[in-house]
Amino acid sequence: MRPSGLSGKLALVTGAAGGIGQAVLRLLVEEGARVVATDLDPAAIPAIPGVRAERLDVTDGAAVDALVARIEAEEGPIHYGVSLAGILGNNLVVDTSDAEWRRVFAVNTDGVFHLGRALARVMQPRQAGAIVVVSSNAAGIPRHAMAAYAASKAATTMFTRCLGLELAPSGIRCNIIAPGSTLTPMQTGMWADENGAARVIAGLPEQYKTGIPLKKLATPEDIADAVVFLLSDRAGHITMADLYIDGGATLRG
Repeated sequence: MRPSGLSGKLALVTGAAGGIGQAVLRLLVEEGARVVATDLDPAAIPAIPGVRAERLDVTDGAAVDALVARIEAEEGPIHYGVSLAGILGNNLVVDTSDAEWRRVFAVNTDGVFHLGRALARVMQPRQAGAIVVVSSNAAGIPRHAMAAYAASKAATTMFTRCLGLELAPSGIRCNIIAPGSTLTPMQTGMWADENGAARVIAGLPEQYKTGIPLKKLATPEDIADAVVFLLSDRAGHITMADLYIDGGATLRG
């Protein structure tokens, strides 16, 4: 098999304490990468050899800039960036306050902008690097009672594609992963009982939501495999792609 090219190189991951984040960390380490893993609570990041845990609030642009500068000084050049930090919003529009709208966008959109900008500034002079942003399939299809979340993810997706267009002449690739329903605490936290998974798989017609043609939820490892592939040399001619990993739920690619 063609080598991934990740071995010995440094990756910076936000939202690393979450279910998908932890799967990404483990797979990056398996591929031989060195990892700086960040989250609001670094104690929640699993202790994995080769992973350095750091606290980071992605809504604070100055803090993101400072961390990138410090990691570059202490660990060497950052070759890869993974934006995973995200939060859910599930209110009807009429029940969404200004503060709630800003809260969702601050993490899901501003946070991706802050990291993308900081990494672009250090990667562009080196003419090398790769960035993957984990968005959502909600960015491409209306969701009932999820307007703030879906809109924030749609903005994030287009920002990443625009960033990829700007950085492509420098050999830096920027891609998007759009997961659907995935077995993480964010997903299970929305379930009222033990039948939550079955309802998601079958679909929710009262919310105009299709089911999952593959008849199963994604695992965090399903998403992590795609993230690491898009970072790797095996995806060396892929940029500005928006890859849906949702078992066919949105009936699109």
